[in-house]
Amino acid sequence: MSHFSQIKTQIRNLDSLKDALTELGIDWKPGPRQVRGYRGQTHPAEVSIEQENGYDIGFRWNGLEYELVADLQYWQQNLSVDGFLRQVTQRYAYQTVVKETARVGFQVSEQQKNEDGSIRLVVQRWSA
Repeated sequence: MSHFSQIKTQIRNLDSLKDALTELGIDWKPGPRQVRGYRGQTHPAEVSIEQENGYDIGFRWNGLEYELVADLQYWQQNLSVDGFLRQVTQRYAYQTVVKETARVGFQVSEQQKNEDGSIRLVVQRWSA
């Protein structure tokens, strides 16, 4: 019986996910790779995060989004699973907004981190 859990996310862009993980200082490896779990079980993932205990965390494409894949019994991060996903999702959203606005000619002109942890961005585009 598999001990892996798959947790749905709203993450759909692999490059923005990788940039978010890097920005958070998380050491990740590109895939496809096998995420290691209980009793040598593995699960395929496009991004993997090795933990010191020998059990990995991964993000796997399920056809709609990149879901988090891990044996949660062996979770070894500073944050809870929910806290970890909130942090990754926020940085992912930030990366996605910055990339998409740049793609259509906008630049970030102002950035402010609010007390509640949210980020306020102001973007602008100069026209000729």
